[in-house]
Amino acid sequence: MLIKCKDLDISYENKNVISNLSFEVNEGDYLCIVGENGSGKSSLVKAILSLSNNFKGEISFGDSLKQNEIGYLPQQNNLQNDFPASVWEVVLSGNLNNKKFSPFYSKEDKKVATENMEKLNILDLKKSSFNRLSGGQKQRVLLARALCATKKLILLDEPVTGLDPKVTNDFYETIHKLNKEGITVIMVSHDINSSLKYASKILHLGSKSTFFGSVSDYKNSKECKNFLGGE
Repeated sequence: MLIKCKDLDISYENKNVISNLSFEVNEGDYLCIVGENGSGKSSLVKAILSLSNNFKGEISFGDSLKQNEIGYLPQQNNLQNDFPASVWEVVLSGNLNNKKFSPFYSKEDKKVATENMEKLNILDLKKSSFNRLSGGQKQRVLLARALCATKKLILLDEPVTGLDPKVTNDFYETIHKLNKEGITVIMVSHDINSSLKYASKILHLGSKSTFFGSVSDYKNSKECKNFLGGE
């Protein structure tokens, strides 16, 4: 077990959006979190990362995972898109979670950053300005940054928003490959069809009921049928 959530109640803007939620994430899982707008998907992500304390219940981490070892790729925003730095600086900053009190990057930090850029085919962008990249390139850079923070688990919040279909498909294939190589994946997604294609488990958050389990069980669930019927 990497992450265990037990009896979670989560609020957003003084409104309860998640009630009595329990689930766990194990090594090698590819978990997609789906559901209607306002169902608490992003609020759950922030609770797991301790970016929000608007919850009751228990979030615990297994012995093999520390909270600062989660690689996080947040939703795109304008501040992120206008980040005034080079690609190399952005990727390298993914090592900051592990720096403790040292302000300097080590040779190992730089080696890890280079390896992740090679893995995502962006090494040729090393000296480029981040804010001049395309949307797909930016997401690959931010994914490389997230990988610098972890060898175990990446958490992605709506990572393909605004990307064209081909770039979106390429990005999904990249995440799928990383999962096959041993990285556990948690992804918040509005794209139910791709979630069903790539995920091993589904967490569906809804106003009336929730579902957590395998993709095959989800396809036969009332939550899935109601959700797909409402699209």
